[in-house]
Amino acid sequence: MTSGLPSTLGALRSAAQTGRVPRRPVKDEIRDNLIARLRANQPIFPGIIGYEETVVPQIVNAVLSRHNFILLGLRGQAKSRILRALADLLDESIPVVPGCEIHDDPLAPLCSACRARVRDEGDGLAVTWLPREARYVEKLATPDVTIADMIGDLDPIKAARASLQLSDELTMHYGLLPRANRGIFAINELPDLAGKIQVGLFNILQEGDVQIKGYPVRLRLDVLLVFSANPEDYTARGKIITPLKDRIGSEIRTHYPETRHHAMAITAQEAWLDRRDGRVDIPQYVREVVEEVAFQARQDSKIDKRSGVSQRLPIALLENVVSNAERRALLAGETAIVPRVTDIYAALPAITGKFELEYEGELRGADNVARDVIRAAVGNVFGGYFASADLRQVTEWFDLGGTLQIDDTLASKELVARAAEVQGLKDLTSHAGVRPNAEAPVMAAAVDFVLEGLYAQKKISRSDEFQYQAAEQRRAPRPAPEPLERDISSLGNKKKYYN
Repeated sequence: MTSGLPSTLGALRSAAQTGRVPRRPVKDEIRDNLIARLRANQPIFPGIIGYEETVVPQIVNAVLSRHNFILLGLRGQAKSRILRALADLLDESIPVVPGCEIHDDPLAPLCSACRARVRDEGDGLAVTWLPREARYVEKLATPDVTIADMIGDLDPIKAARASLQLSDELTMHYGLLPRANRGIFAINELPDLAGKIQVGLFNILQEGDVQIKGYPVRLRLDVLLVFSANPEDYTARGKIITPLKDRIGSEIRTHYPETRHHAMAITAQEAWLDRRDGRVDIPQYVREVVEEVAFQARQDSKIDKRSGVSQRLPIALLENVVSNAERRALLAGETAIVPRVTDIYAALPAITGKFELEYEGELRGADNVARDVIRAAVGNVFGGYFASADLRQVTEWFDLGGTLQIDDTLASKELVARAAEVQGLKDLTSHAGVRPNAEAPVMAAAVDFVLEGLYAQKKISRSDEFQYQAAEQRRAPRPAPEPLERDISSLGNKKKYYN
Protein backbone atom coordinates (compact mmCIF):
# COMPACT_ATOMS: atom_id res chain seq x y z
CA MET A 1 0.00 0.00 0.00
CA THR A 2 1.24 3.52 -0.88
CA SER A 3 -0.34 6.44 0.94
CA GLY A 4 -3.18 4.15 1.93
CA LEU A 5 -3.94 3.09 -1.66
CA PRO A 6 -3.71 -0.50 -2.95
CA SER A 7 -0.41 -1.18 -4.74
CA THR A 8 -1.19 -4.66 -6.12
CA LEU A 9 -4.03 -6.15 -8.09
CA GLY A 10 -5.01 -8.43 -5.21
CA ALA A 11 -5.22 -5.54 -2.76
CA LEU A 12 -7.17 -3.50 -5.29
CA ARG A 13 -9.66 -6.30 -5.82
CA SER A 14 -10.28 -6.55 -2.08
CA ALA A 15 -10.69 -2.77 -1.77
CA ALA A 16 -13.16 -2.74 -4.65
CA GLN A 17 -15.23 -5.53 -3.12
CA THR A 18 -15.54 -3.63 0.17
CA GLY A 19 -16.33 -0.35 -1.58
CA ARG A 20 -13.19 1.46 -0.42
CA VAL A 21 -12.21 1.99 -4.06
CA PRO A 22 -15.30 2.81 -6.15
CA ARG A 23 -15.56 1.40 -9.66
CA ARG A 24 -17.76 3.38 -12.03
CA PRO A 25 -17.72 4.84 -15.56
CA VAL A 26 -16.16 8.27 -15.89
CA LYS A 27 -19.50 9.97 -16.62
CA ASP A 28 -20.95 8.49 -13.40
CA GLU A 29 -17.81 9.53 -11.52
CA ILE A 30 -18.15 13.15 -12.67
CA ARG A 31 -21.89 13.06 -12.03
CA ASP A 32 -21.44 11.78 -8.45
CA ASN A 33 -18.78 14.36 -7.64
CA LEU A 34 -20.97 17.12 -9.09
CA ILE A 35 -23.90 15.99 -6.96
CA ALA A 36 -21.67 16.15 -3.89
CA ARG A 37 -20.72 19.75 -4.72
CA LEU A 38 -24.32 20.74 -5.27
CA ARG A 39 -25.38 19.23 -1.94
CA ALA A 40 -22.52 21.04 -0.18
CA ASN A 41 -23.46 24.28 -1.96
CA GLN A 42 -19.90 24.59 -3.29
CA PRO A 43 -19.02 26.53 -6.48
CA ILE A 44 -19.04 24.32 -9.56
CA PHE A 45 -16.54 26.31 -11.61
CA PRO A 46 -14.49 28.64 -9.37
CA GLY A 47 -13.23 31.68 -11.27
CA ILE A 48 -15.98 31.56 -13.92
CA ILE A 49 -17.94 34.80 -13.46
CA GLY A 50 -21.27 35.82 -14.96
CA TYR A 51 -22.50 32.35 -15.95
CA GLU A 52 -24.11 31.41 -12.64
CA GLU A 53 -27.67 31.82 -13.93
CA THR A 54 -27.15 30.95 -17.59
CA VAL A 55 -24.33 28.66 -18.75
CA VAL A 56 -23.46 26.80 -15.53
CA PRO A 57 -26.99 25.40 -14.94
CA GLN A 58 -27.01 24.05 -18.51
CA ILE A 59 -23.62 22.38 -18.02
CA VAL A 60 -24.86 20.89 -14.74
CA ASN A 61 -27.89 19.47 -16.54
CA ALA A 62 -25.67 17.98 -19.24
CA VAL A 63 -23.40 16.31 -16.69
CA LEU A 64 -26.35 15.00 -14.68
CA SER A 65 -27.73 13.58 -17.93
CA ARG A 66 -24.37 11.89 -18.69
CA HIS A 67 -24.20 13.82 -21.97
CA ASN A 68 -21.27 14.58 -24.19
CA PHE A 69 -21.68 18.30 -24.88
CA ILE A 70 -20.42 21.26 -26.90
CA LEU A 71 -19.91 24.90 -25.89
CA LEU A 72 -20.78 27.37 -28.65
CA GLY A 73 -19.64 30.96 -28.32
CA LEU A 74 -17.57 33.79 -29.71
CA ARG A 75 -13.91 34.20 -28.83
CA GLY A 76 -12.97 35.14 -25.30
CA GLN A 77 -16.00 33.61 -23.58
CA ALA A 78 -14.09 31.19 -21.30
CA LYS A 79 -15.02 28.06 -23.26
CA SER A 80 -11.63 26.37 -22.93
CA ARG A 81 -11.36 27.37 -19.30
CA ILE A 82 -14.70 25.73 -18.50
CA LEU A 83 -13.71 22.52 -20.27
CA ARG A 84 -10.44 22.35 -18.34
CA ALA A 85 -12.28 22.99 -15.09
CA LEU A 86 -14.25 19.78 -15.66
CA ALA A 87 -11.16 17.85 -14.59
CA ASP A 88 -11.76 19.06 -11.02
CA LEU A 89 -14.90 16.90 -10.99
CA LEU A 90 -12.83 13.74 -11.46
CA ASP A 91 -11.68 11.59 -8.55
CA GLU A 92 -8.32 12.54 -7.11
CA SER A 93 -6.74 9.42 -8.66
CA ILE A 94 -7.66 6.07 -10.21
CA PRO A 95 -5.82 2.72 -10.40
CA VAL A 96 -4.22 1.82 -13.74
CA VAL A 97 -2.01 -0.89 -15.18
CA PRO A 98 1.57 0.48 -15.12
CA GLY A 99 2.84 1.57 -18.52
CA CYS A 100 -0.48 1.11 -20.33
CA GLU A 101 -1.03 3.78 -22.99
CA ILE A 102 -4.80 3.77 -22.54
CA HIS A 103 -4.82 3.75 -18.71
CA ASP A 104 -6.41 0.31 -18.48
CA ASP A 105 -8.39 -0.65 -15.40
CA PRO A 106 -6.45 -3.51 -13.74
CA LEU A 107 -9.75 -5.17 -12.84
CA ALA A 108 -11.10 -5.06 -16.43
CA PRO A 109 -8.31 -4.40 -18.95
CA LEU A 110 -9.16 -3.64 -22.58
CA CYS A 111 -5.91 -4.14 -24.49
CA SER A 112 -4.42 -7.57 -25.08
CA ALA A 113 -1.07 -6.63 -23.54
CA CYS A 114 -2.69 -5.74 -20.21
CA ARG A 115 -4.87 -8.84 -20.27
CA ALA A 116 -1.74 -10.92 -20.76
CA ARG A 117 -0.01 -9.21 -17.82
CA VAL A 118 -2.99 -9.82 -15.56
CA ARG A 119 -3.07 -13.45 -16.63
CA ASP A 120 0.66 -13.94 -16.09
CA GLU A 121 1.19 -11.93 -12.88
CA GLY A 122 -2.16 -12.46 -11.20
CA ASP A 123 -2.83 -10.72 -7.89
CA GLY A 124 0.83 -9.72 -7.65
CA LEU A 125 0.51 -7.30 -10.59
CA ALA A 126 1.68 -3.86 -9.54
CA VAL A 127 -0.91 -1.09 -9.64
CA THR A 128 -0.17 2.61 -10.09
CA TRP A 129 -2.48 5.55 -9.47
CA LEU A 130 -3.18 8.16 -12.15
CA PRO A 131 -3.87 11.73 -10.87
CA ARG A 132 -6.88 13.66 -12.14
CA GLU A 133 -4.82 16.22 -14.07
CA ALA A 134 -3.39 13.43 -16.25
CA ARG A 135 -6.89 12.29 -17.17
CA TYR A 136 -7.75 15.42 -19.15
CA VAL A 137 -6.66 15.37 -22.80
CA GLU A 138 -7.18 18.41 -25.05
CA LYS A 139 -6.69 18.79 -28.78
CA LEU A 140 -6.97 21.95 -30.86
CA ALA A 141 -8.67 20.94 -34.09
CA THR A 142 -6.79 21.96 -37.23
CA PRO A 143 -7.35 20.93 -40.85
CA ASP A 144 -4.15 18.85 -40.87
CA VAL A 145 -5.28 16.51 -38.06
CA THR A 146 -5.49 12.92 -39.32
CA ILE A 147 -7.57 9.96 -38.26
CA ALA A 148 -4.36 8.37 -36.98
CA ASP A 149 -3.81 11.36 -34.69
CA MET A 150 -7.30 11.09 -33.25
CA ILE A 151 -8.05 7.36 -33.26
CA GLY A 152 -4.85 5.48 -34.04
CA ASP A 153 -3.09 3.42 -36.73
CA LEU A 154 -1.03 0.30 -37.16
CA ASP A 155 2.68 0.63 -36.36
CA PRO A 156 4.92 -1.34 -38.80
CA ILE A 157 8.03 -0.54 -36.77
CA LYS A 158 6.49 -1.97 -33.62
CA ALA A 159 5.47 -5.06 -35.57
CA ALA A 160 8.96 -5.53 -37.01
CA ARG A 161 10.74 -5.11 -33.68
CA ALA A 162 8.44 -7.61 -31.95
CA SER A 163 8.32 -9.98 -34.97
CA LEU A 164 4.53 -9.66 -35.09
CA GLN A 165 2.07 -9.84 -37.95
CA LEU A 166 0.49 -6.50 -38.89
CA SER A 167 -2.87 -8.06 -38.08
CA ASP A 168 -1.78 -8.57 -34.46
CA GLU A 169 -3.54 -6.31 -31.96
CA LEU A 170 -0.20 -5.54 -30.32
CA THR A 171 0.92 -3.56 -33.39
CA MET A 172 -1.70 -0.86 -32.86
CA HIS A 173 -0.59 2.71 -32.20
CA TYR A 174 -3.20 4.51 -30.11
CA GLY A 175 -4.32 8.03 -30.98
CA LEU A 176 -5.34 10.80 -28.62
CA LEU A 177 -8.87 9.53 -28.08
CA PRO A 178 -7.90 6.04 -26.81
CA ARG A 179 -5.19 7.67 -24.68
CA ALA A 180 -7.94 9.67 -22.98
CA ASN A 181 -9.63 6.44 -21.84
CA ARG A 182 -11.13 6.76 -18.35
CA GLY A 183 -10.93 10.53 -18.55
CA ILE A 184 -12.09 13.61 -20.45
CA PHE A 185 -11.28 14.29 -24.10
CA ALA A 186 -11.79 17.90 -25.22
CA ILE A 187 -11.65 19.14 -28.82
CA ASN A 188 -11.37 22.89 -29.27
CA GLU A 189 -12.64 24.58 -32.47
CA LEU A 190 -14.46 21.45 -33.65
CA PRO A 191 -15.55 22.91 -37.05
CA ASP A 192 -11.88 23.07 -38.10
CA LEU A 193 -11.72 19.28 -37.95
CA ALA A 194 -12.03 17.74 -41.41
CA GLY A 195 -15.36 16.07 -42.13
CA LYS A 196 -13.88 12.60 -42.52
CA ILE A 197 -12.21 12.95 -39.11
CA GLN A 198 -15.50 13.99 -37.56
CA VAL A 199 -16.99 10.78 -38.97
CA GLY A 200 -14.40 8.88 -36.95
CA LEU A 201 -16.04 10.17 -33.76
CA PHE A 202 -19.44 8.65 -34.55
CA ASN A 203 -18.90 5.32 -32.83
CA ILE A 204 -17.45 6.68 -29.62
CA LEU A 205 -20.36 9.12 -29.27
CA GLN A 206 -23.09 6.62 -30.01
CA GLU A 207 -21.84 3.10 -29.25
CA GLY A 208 -18.99 3.99 -26.93
CA ASP A 209 -16.25 2.21 -28.89
CA VAL A 210 -13.67 2.88 -31.59
CA GLN A 211 -12.10 0.69 -34.27
CA ILE A 212 -8.53 1.32 -35.32
CA LYS A 213 -7.51 0.89 -38.97
CA GLY A 214 -9.92 -1.92 -39.72
CA TYR A 215 -8.76 -4.19 -36.90
CA PRO A 216 -11.45 -6.69 -35.90
CA VAL A 217 -10.91 -5.54 -32.30
CA ARG A 218 -13.16 -2.77 -31.02
CA LEU A 219 -12.11 -0.84 -27.91
CA ARG A 220 -14.99 0.02 -25.62
CA LEU A 221 -13.53 3.22 -24.24
CA ASP A 222 -14.78 4.98 -21.13
CA VAL A 223 -14.52 8.69 -21.90
CA LEU A 224 -16.44 11.96 -21.65
CA LEU A 225 -16.23 13.93 -24.91
CA VAL A 226 -16.60 17.70 -24.77
CA PHE A 227 -16.17 20.23 -27.55
CA SER A 228 -15.96 23.97 -28.15
CA ALA A 229 -16.70 25.95 -31.29
CA ASN A 230 -17.23 29.48 -32.54
CA PRO A 231 -20.61 29.72 -34.31
CA GLU A 232 -19.03 31.80 -37.07
CA ASP A 233 -16.70 28.94 -37.90
CA TYR A 234 -19.61 27.04 -39.42
CA THR A 235 -19.37 29.29 -42.48
CA ALA A 236 -15.95 30.95 -42.14
CA ARG A 237 -13.71 27.89 -41.94
CA GLY A 238 -15.81 24.75 -41.82
CA LYS A 239 -18.80 23.19 -40.16
CA ILE A 240 -19.85 20.45 -37.80
CA ILE A 241 -21.38 17.73 -39.92
CA THR A 242 -25.02 17.06 -39.15
CA PRO A 243 -24.68 13.41 -38.02
CA LEU A 244 -22.05 14.44 -35.49
CA LYS A 245 -24.18 17.29 -34.13
CA ASP A 246 -27.03 14.81 -33.77
CA ARG A 247 -24.86 12.58 -31.58
CA ILE A 248 -23.73 15.36 -29.20
CA GLY A 249 -26.06 15.27 -26.21
CA SER A 250 -26.23 18.99 -25.31
CA GLU A 251 -25.40 22.21 -27.15
CA ILE A 252 -24.70 25.06 -24.70
CA ARG A 253 -24.33 28.72 -25.72
CA THR A 254 -21.88 30.96 -23.91
CA HIS A 255 -21.98 34.77 -23.91
CA TYR A 256 -20.04 37.88 -22.97
CA PRO A 257 -20.53 39.44 -19.50
CA GLU A 258 -24.02 40.87 -19.30
CA THR A 259 -23.21 43.57 -16.74
CA ARG A 260 -20.33 45.93 -16.18
CA HIS A 261 -20.04 44.56 -12.64
CA HIS A 262 -19.37 41.02 -13.91
CA ALA A 263 -16.95 42.30 -16.53
CA MET A 264 -14.97 44.27 -13.95
CA ALA A 265 -14.74 41.22 -11.70
CA ILE A 266 -13.38 39.12 -14.56
CA THR A 267 -10.81 41.75 -15.52
CA ALA A 268 -9.71 42.24 -11.91
CA GLN A 269 -9.23 38.49 -11.63
CA GLU A 270 -7.29 38.04 -14.87
CA ALA A 271 -5.29 41.26 -15.40
CA TRP A 272 -1.70 41.54 -14.19
CA LEU A 273 -1.61 44.76 -12.20
CA ASP A 274 1.18 44.27 -9.68
CA ARG A 275 4.04 46.73 -10.06
CA ARG A 276 7.16 46.45 -7.91
CA ASP A 277 8.17 50.09 -8.43
CA GLY A 278 5.09 51.68 -6.89
CA ARG A 279 1.67 51.34 -5.28
CA VAL A 280 -1.09 50.82 -7.85
CA ASP A 281 -4.33 52.61 -7.04
CA ILE A 282 -6.85 52.31 -9.89
CA PRO A 283 -9.85 54.63 -9.53
CA GLN A 284 -13.20 52.92 -9.84
CA TYR A 285 -14.26 55.14 -12.74
CA VAL A 286 -11.14 54.16 -14.72
CA ARG A 287 -12.03 50.48 -14.27
CA GLU A 288 -15.57 51.24 -15.43
CA VAL A 289 -14.42 53.13 -18.50
CA VAL A 290 -12.08 50.27 -19.44
CA GLU A 291 -14.97 47.78 -19.29
CA GLU A 292 -17.33 50.14 -21.05
CA VAL A 293 -14.89 50.28 -23.98
CA ALA A 294 -15.59 46.59 -24.63
CA PHE A 295 -19.36 47.07 -24.23
CA GLN A 296 -19.35 50.01 -26.65
CA ALA A 297 -17.19 48.11 -29.16
CA ARG A 298 -19.61 45.16 -29.17
CA GLN A 299 -22.46 47.42 -30.28
CA ASP A 300 -20.53 49.73 -32.61
CA SER A 301 -21.77 49.40 -36.19
CA LYS A 302 -18.24 49.81 -37.56
CA ILE A 303 -17.04 46.69 -35.70
CA ASP A 304 -17.87 43.18 -36.90
CA LYS A 305 -20.31 41.70 -34.37
CA ARG A 306 -20.00 38.22 -35.86
CA SER A 307 -16.32 38.13 -34.93
CA GLY A 308 -17.03 39.44 -31.45
CA VAL A 309 -15.00 41.54 -29.04
CA SER A 310 -13.19 39.29 -26.61
CA GLN A 311 -13.08 39.84 -22.87
CA ARG A 312 -9.33 39.83 -23.41
CA LEU A 313 -9.70 43.43 -24.65
CA PRO A 314 -10.42 45.05 -21.25
CA ILE A 315 -7.90 42.74 -19.59
CA ALA A 316 -5.08 43.80 -21.91
CA LEU A 317 -6.33 47.39 -21.92
CA LEU A 318 -6.26 47.74 -18.13
CA GLU A 319 -2.75 46.28 -18.02
CA ASN A 320 -1.60 48.80 -20.63
CA VAL A 321 -3.36 51.69 -18.86
CA VAL A 322 -1.58 50.84 -15.61
CA SER A 323 1.72 50.62 -17.47
CA ASN A 324 1.25 54.08 -18.96
CA ALA A 325 0.51 55.42 -15.47
CA GLU A 326 3.60 53.60 -14.19
CA ARG A 327 5.74 55.25 -16.87
CA ARG A 328 4.40 58.66 -15.88
CA ALA A 329 5.09 57.97 -12.20
CA LEU A 330 8.66 56.94 -13.00
CA LEU A 331 9.27 60.08 -15.05
CA ALA A 332 7.73 62.31 -12.36
CA GLY A 333 9.38 60.54 -9.44
CA GLU A 334 6.03 59.57 -7.89
CA THR A 335 5.56 56.42 -5.82
CA ALA A 336 1.79 56.13 -6.33
CA ILE A 337 0.66 54.75 -9.70
CA VAL A 338 -2.80 56.18 -10.34
CA PRO A 339 -4.15 55.69 -13.88
CA ARG A 340 -6.10 58.48 -15.56
CA VAL A 341 -8.79 58.30 -18.21
CA THR A 342 -6.40 59.78 -20.78
CA ASP A 343 -4.10 56.80 -20.22
CA ILE A 344 -6.72 54.79 -22.10
CA TYR A 345 -5.99 56.79 -25.24
CA ALA A 346 -2.31 55.89 -24.83
CA ALA A 347 -3.30 52.20 -24.72
CA LEU A 348 -4.70 52.00 -28.27
CA PRO A 349 -2.38 49.06 -29.13
CA ALA A 350 -4.31 46.97 -26.60
CA ILE A 351 -7.59 47.76 -28.38
CA THR A 352 -7.05 47.83 -32.14
CA GLY A 353 -5.92 44.22 -32.40
CA LYS A 354 -8.93 42.90 -30.51
CA PHE A 355 -11.67 43.55 -33.08
CA GLU A 356 -12.42 43.13 -36.77
CA LEU A 357 -13.81 46.07 -38.73
CA GLU A 358 -16.74 46.32 -41.10
CA TYR A 359 -16.27 48.17 -44.40
CA GLU A 360 -17.20 51.51 -42.86
CA GLY A 361 -14.70 50.92 -40.07
CA GLU A 362 -11.96 50.03 -42.54
CA LEU A 363 -12.50 53.37 -44.25
CA ARG A 364 -12.26 55.22 -40.97
CA GLY A 365 -9.26 53.28 -39.66
CA ALA A 366 -8.78 51.15 -36.55
CA ASP A 367 -7.21 53.94 -34.46
CA ASN A 368 -10.04 56.37 -35.18
CA VAL A 369 -12.67 53.74 -34.47
CA ALA A 370 -10.96 52.93 -31.18
CA ARG A 371 -10.88 56.61 -30.19
CA ASP A 372 -14.59 56.93 -30.99
CA VAL A 373 -15.30 53.89 -28.81
CA ILE A 374 -13.24 55.32 -25.94
CA ARG A 375 -15.04 58.64 -26.17
CA ALA A 376 -18.43 56.92 -26.09
CA ALA A 377 -17.33 54.84 -23.10
CA VAL A 378 -16.08 57.89 -21.19
CA GLY A 379 -19.31 59.76 -21.90
CA ASN A 380 -21.43 56.89 -20.68
CA VAL A 381 -19.53 56.41 -17.42
CA PHE A 382 -19.23 60.17 -16.85
CA GLY A 383 -22.99 60.52 -17.16
CA GLY A 384 -23.47 58.01 -14.36
CA TYR A 385 -21.20 59.89 -11.98
CA PHE A 386 -22.18 63.46 -12.88
CA ALA A 387 -25.88 63.15 -13.73
CA SER A 388 -26.81 65.53 -10.91
CA ALA A 389 -23.73 67.77 -11.08
CA ASP A 390 -23.86 71.42 -12.10
CA LEU A 391 -21.24 71.73 -14.82
CA ARG A 392 -22.03 75.28 -15.91
CA GLN A 393 -19.28 77.02 -13.97
CA VAL A 394 -16.57 74.98 -15.67
CA THR A 395 -18.05 75.13 -19.16
CA GLU A 396 -18.60 78.89 -18.84
CA TRP A 397 -14.95 79.31 -17.89
CA PHE A 398 -13.98 77.70 -21.19
CA ASP A 399 -16.65 79.69 -23.07
CA LEU A 400 -15.00 82.87 -21.83
CA GLY A 401 -11.75 81.84 -23.51
CA GLY A 402 -10.01 79.96 -20.72
CA THR A 403 -7.26 77.55 -21.73
CA LEU A 404 -5.81 74.56 -19.90
CA GLN A 405 -2.79 72.70 -21.24
CA ILE A 406 -1.81 69.28 -19.89
CA ASP A 407 -0.30 66.05 -21.19
CA ASP A 408 -0.24 62.48 -19.97
CA THR A 409 3.32 62.75 -18.65
CA LEU A 410 2.53 65.81 -16.53
CA ALA A 411 3.31 65.33 -12.85
CA SER A 412 0.26 65.09 -10.64
CA LYS A 413 1.06 68.15 -8.53
CA GLU A 414 1.56 70.28 -11.62
CA LEU A 415 -1.71 69.09 -13.15
CA VAL A 416 -3.61 69.89 -9.95
CA ALA A 417 -1.99 73.32 -9.78
CA ARG A 418 -3.02 74.13 -13.35
CA ALA A 419 -6.54 72.80 -12.74
CA ALA A 420 -6.90 75.21 -9.81
CA GLU A 421 -7.11 78.03 -12.35
CA VAL A 422 -10.40 76.62 -13.70
CA GLN A 423 -13.25 77.83 -11.53
CA GLY A 424 -15.24 74.98 -10.01
CA LEU A 425 -13.18 72.20 -11.62
CA LYS A 426 -11.70 70.73 -8.44
CA ASP A 427 -15.06 70.96 -6.69
CA LEU A 428 -16.58 68.64 -9.28
CA THR A 429 -14.16 65.86 -8.39
CA SER A 430 -16.27 65.09 -5.33
CA HIS A 431 -18.82 63.47 -7.67
CA ALA A 432 -16.12 60.93 -8.55
CA GLY A 433 -15.72 60.07 -4.87
CA VAL A 434 -12.56 62.12 -4.32
CA ARG A 435 -12.04 64.01 -1.06
CA PRO A 436 -10.83 67.65 -1.18
CA ASN A 437 -7.64 66.67 0.68
CA ALA A 438 -6.87 63.64 -1.52
CA GLU A 439 -3.24 63.12 -2.51
CA ALA A 440 -2.11 64.71 -5.75
CA PRO A 441 -2.14 61.60 -8.03
CA VAL A 442 -5.72 60.78 -7.00
CA MET A 443 -6.88 64.38 -7.45
CA ALA A 444 -5.09 64.63 -10.81
CA ALA A 445 -6.86 61.51 -12.07
CA ALA A 446 -10.25 62.91 -10.98
CA VAL A 447 -9.60 66.26 -12.68
CA ASP A 448 -8.61 64.40 -15.82
CA PHE A 449 -11.85 62.41 -15.64
CA VAL A 450 -13.92 65.58 -15.42
CA LEU A 451 -12.19 67.17 -18.40
CA GLU A 452 -12.43 64.04 -20.56
CA GLY A 453 -16.06 63.58 -19.54
CA LEU A 454 -16.94 67.14 -20.56
CA TYR A 455 -15.26 66.54 -23.89
CA ALA A 456 -16.97 63.17 -24.38
CA GLN A 457 -20.38 64.79 -23.77
CA LYS A 458 -19.50 67.63 -26.15
CA LYS A 459 -19.68 70.29 -23.47
CA ILE A 460 -16.18 71.34 -24.48
CA SER A 461 -14.39 70.44 -27.69
CA ARG A 462 -10.93 69.21 -28.51
CA SER A 463 -8.66 69.35 -31.54
CA ASP A 464 -6.65 66.44 -32.86
CA GLU A 465 -3.71 67.81 -30.93
CA PHE A 466 -5.72 67.57 -27.70
CA GLN A 467 -6.46 71.29 -27.76
CA TYR A 468 -9.76 71.77 -25.99
CA GLN A 469 -12.08 74.70 -26.66
CA ALA A 470 -15.62 75.75 -25.85
CA ALA A 471 -18.11 73.47 -27.56
CA GLU A 472 -20.25 76.27 -29.00
CA GLN A 473 -17.35 78.57 -29.80
CA ARG A 474 -15.98 77.45 -33.16
CA ARG A 475 -12.93 79.63 -33.22
CA ALA A 476 -10.05 79.31 -35.64
CA PRO A 477 -7.73 76.55 -34.50
CA ARG A 478 -4.80 77.58 -32.40
CA PRO A 479 -1.27 77.07 -33.74
CA ALA A 480 0.06 73.60 -33.06
CA PRO A 481 2.04 73.38 -29.81
CA GLU A 482 5.81 73.18 -29.88
CA PRO A 483 6.93 69.55 -30.29
CA LEU A 484 8.33 67.75 -27.29
CA GLU A 485 12.03 66.97 -27.17
CA ARG A 486 11.34 63.41 -28.32
CA ASP A 487 8.72 62.02 -30.65
CA ILE A 488 6.28 60.25 -28.37
CA SER A 489 3.05 60.89 -30.27
CA SER A 490 2.68 57.21 -31.06
CA LEU A 491 2.42 56.51 -27.33
CA GLY A 492 -0.38 59.00 -26.84
CA ASN A 493 1.85 61.59 -25.21
CA LYS A 494 0.30 64.65 -26.76
CA LYS A 495 -0.30 67.95 -25.06
CA LYS A 496 -3.92 68.62 -24.24
CA TYR A 497 -5.45 72.07 -24.38
CA TYR A 498 -8.80 72.64 -22.73
CA ASN A 499 -10.49 75.90 -23.86
